[in-house]
Amino acid sequence: MLPLFIPISCVLLLLLTLRLYPRSASSSTATTITITAVQPRAQPKAPLLPFDFPDPCVIQDPASGAWYAFATGSNVQAATAPSPQGPWTYLPQADPLPHPGNWTAGPGSQTWAPSVHYLPSDSSKNNNNNNHGDEDGNGNGTFIMYYSGQLAAPQSALHCVGAAVSSSGSVLGPYSPLPSPLACPLDQGGAIDPAGFVDPPTGKRYLLYKVDGNALGLGGECNNGVEPRRQTPIVLQEVDPADGVSFVGEGVVVFDRGEEDGALVEAPDLVFYRDEDQEVEEGSWGGGGGGGGRGRYVLFYSNHCWDGPRYSVNYAVAENITGPYERVDGGPVIRTGDRFNITAPGGAAAAPGARWMVFHGNCPAGRCLFGADMEAQGDKVVVS
Repeated sequence: MLPLFIPISCVLLLLLTLRLYPRSASSSTATTITITAVQPRAQPKAPLLPFDFPDPCVIQDPASGAWYAFATGSNVQAATAPSPQGPWTYLPQADPLPHPGNWTAGPGSQTWAPSVHYLPSDSSKNNNNNNHGDEDGNGNGTFIMYYSGQLAAPQSALHCVGAAVSSSGSVLGPYSPLPSPLACPLDQGGAIDPAGFVDPPTGKRYLLYKVDGNALGLGGECNNGVEPRRQTPIVLQEVDPADGVSFVGEGVVVFDRGEEDGALVEAPDLVFYRDEDQEVEEGSWGGGGGGGGRGRYVLFYSNHCWDGPRYSVNYAVAENITGPYERVDGGPVIRTGDRFNITAPGGAAAAPGARWMVFHGNCPAGRCLFGADMEAQGDKVVVS
């Protein structure tokens, strides 16, 4: 899911300013969010990979220090780079998930939105102070891949969320699937777009996913443009930090489609922003982790349909991991026709600890891999 940057003289920088007011000792917090747009200067984005590489995720191998990206495909795709910014090299011979599991339609079927994470051999390392979240460790742990697997006929229109573990200990696998899916609410349309997350203040591990309600829709935009339209909730499920797959308690719906989202919300990705009043390092973004202390949770998501120009990257903010998540006024962070000049950007995921976001956008090859800086500066968030 080979840098080719085009020099241009005019640049546009968008500052997304979050004004997150202090907690009241006697009442719930009132959060006011404002957007400040600063105009000159940043250049349109060129793909990091000029190949079809949608729904990307990125991870750093703690043993080698190299970075790896994984993406949607008939089987899972892979690429590697020395840093999240690149240069990225596509790995055509890699086959991280040779078989998605007996509960799926099998090899060559649709395997969507992989999310790869490192599980340290000592699960206590999940709670750390180096902004690497669940990617921290000595390289002696293992890797887990969450993914969306296509079901076999007669339910081939539906997907469910599964998990696989690297049998070799390598980030490239091969990954061996669990015998049954993790999340498979068939009566609600199945489940897609899994994303792992470790909560820095508590060390607890979570799995997010989208209930794919539009798979049971009545047609139109992404099969959900005809009334009555289905909901497409984002679920947060705590999992055992040792294995990353055993559910702890019940899942919680933390976000859902509104009228402004069109057919759906999907592609959740959660990051944690530490409060500057805790005397910790500023700029402490981490996909799947920060450094502890109080802070704000930022839920990235895409809305509208992936095959249309209104598909975009958005986010909502909460003080607690279970919400409520408040949408940020001012529209998408990245959209068609903005300063990046990318059509239908979406499927964003943060690089753990690196203050860098990857996402896909339309290109001649399909949906190519793009990236952008994502930086916390005090009470401001900058995507550029």
